[in-house]
Amino acid sequence: MLASAGFGTVYSMEGGIHAWQGLTAAGPPEAGMSFFPATAGPGELIALAWMLEDGSRSFYASCARTVPDSEAAKLFTDLTAAEEHHKAALLGLYQGATNNPPGPDFPRSVVQADEDRMEGGMKLSEALAWAKGRDSRELLELSMALETDSYDLYIKMGRRVEGAEAKKVFGRLVEEEKGHLARMAALLDRKL
Repeated sequence: MLASAGFGTVYSMEGGIHAWQGLTAAGPPEAGMSFFPATAGPGELIALAWMLEDGSRSFYASCARTVPDSEAAKLFTDLTAAEEHHKAALLGLYQGATNNPPGPDFPRSVVQADEDRMEGGMKLSEALAWAKGRDSRELLELSMALETDSYDLYIKMGRRVEGAEAKKVFGRLVEEEKGHLARMAALLDRKL
């Protein structure tokens, strides 16, 4: 149709992207997905944040065990502990926001979501598969993308929640994420 309309250079896209034989994008699994529905209430937001923190804790723990660089392993161990601290803060915030203690099946009792997620909305299983055999530089770059997304998420959540205590908790989480980013950036600079 285009050729008959006078266009001189026309290509067929038959088969779409699956038939493409040119360059393709490569890299770590996609991060930065929006995982928090606009209609979620405070309890749901906190439960989802807890779930993502738990996924990131699992990722960092795996990195700490497998990365050959001792300095990076120490940082990932520290990040694992920080994610545990964040989870505890979120549990306290959940109890204060809902006036209910989290049950034994928390967060599943609050939200129906894919538990194979971590900060950035990335699938934990995909991140773990991608991380196998990666060097500390690559792991740090991905971790910085995740922490940047988490930093942004907590700023937004701090704006959405009501109450001074909830805003204070999210503000503290924002500052901690900023500190994680600074430590990762410093280590990455030394590795380059």
